Amino acid sequence: MIISDLLEETFLALSSNKVRSGLTILGIIIGISSVIAMVSIGQGSQASIQASIQSIGANLIQVQPGSQRSFAGVATQRGSAKSLTAEDAQAIADEISVAQAVAPEVSSRYQVAVKGTNTNTSIVGTTSSYTQVRNVQVIEGNFITDQQNSSVAKVAVLGPTVSTDLFGEGVSPVGQTIRINGSQFTVIGLTVIKGGSSFSNQDDMIFIPLSTAQRYFSGDEYVTSISVQATSEKTVDELETEITNLLLSRHHLDAASADFSILNQTDIIATASSVTETFTTLLAAVAGISLVVGGIGIMNMMLTSVTERTKEIGLRKAIGAKRKEIEQQFLVESVMLTLAGGIIGIALGLGISYVVSVLGIVSTSVSWSSVLLAFGVSAAIGIVFGYYPARRAAGMNPIVALRYE
Repeated sequence: MIISDLLEETFLALSSNKVRSGLTILGIIIGISSVIAMVSIGQGSQASIQASIQSIGANLIQVQPGSQRSFAGVATQRGSAKSLTAEDAQAIADEISVAQAVAPEVSSRYQVAVKGTNTNTSIVGTTSSYTQVRNVQVIEGNFITDQQNSSVAKVAVLGPTVSTDLFGEGVSPVGQTIRINGSQFTVIGLTVIKGGSSFSNQDDMIFIPLSTAQRYFSGDEYVTSISVQATSEKTVDELETEITNLLLSRHHLDAASADFSILNQTDIIATASSVTETFTTLLAAVAGISLVVGGIGIMNMMLTSVTERTKEIGLRKAIGAKRKEIEQQFLVESVMLTLAGGIIGIALGLGISYVVSVLGIVSTSVSWSSVLLAFGVSAAIGIVFGYYPARRAAGMNPIVALRYE
């Protein structure tokens, strides 16, 4: 049979009952669009989580006081002890060559007030290296200097969220005076907006000199964490090992009794990626169930079509149509249905992903590989679920078919 004739016969057969063909295609449309939308949401969430983690600093390792032990499957004691000092941070900077920058921190939440307005926010005592380690930029004024740390200066750098809460939108906080837990500080800088995350919102922070935080707030020499930036992504694991060995030596401990724990940013990203990939696969699998349902609908329609066209099949066979030609006819009809549904489903899935992203419900990322896969799956469904009806039509006895009522 000539291809053009085959396609013409297919179009006439499918358009003879537009409502039934449309409803059959609908199952494929829903399945394909759901798969694309769910995968794009999953991949967008994965990219968003990775960006949030990386926004707190590149090639970052965080050292926290207290060991990480497990009791009944629950991690305990991390950060609950006081075992790290600024001297430990200085030793890391001086003795480990793959440590590009080191920033010790003392952090806690306090009430901050100015001119009758107040807010509760995180106060971070740190050093000048914090901007490099944590990828923080100052849009106005200056960040904390080493000289201000040495002199225990009462100066503060505000995050944009804190600045808006205290002084209002569009008002420069630089040069203003604020009170942190009753102590007066002069604002010397304002940081660039980074955006909040579930891990850390650096827009809702106030940065002060480490020495000032230790003297006026914590009251001791200990720090709540030490952030260390590796020279490159390749040296992160080496840096973790060297920090572990150095601190164990300084604290005169063995690995089993370590009084600190280390968080590796690379490991966190890998774990988060693994979780979101599993989540994306689950979403795609759930959405894929509708494709199976759509395929069953295709088979049901084709079987009905074969029954309705029994006499036509018998007549074609009687005038010389081969078994292969009858089989091709019904198989092409099935594939055309699924391909039409696939094309519309892809367009709908892309549209849903775009709308969800534009409305800010959740970030999406469309993978063209998933689009091609969805298109291929739609064609495969047409072949798989259309094969049995096509074989049934091709296997009919022409005499019996012509007598069918």
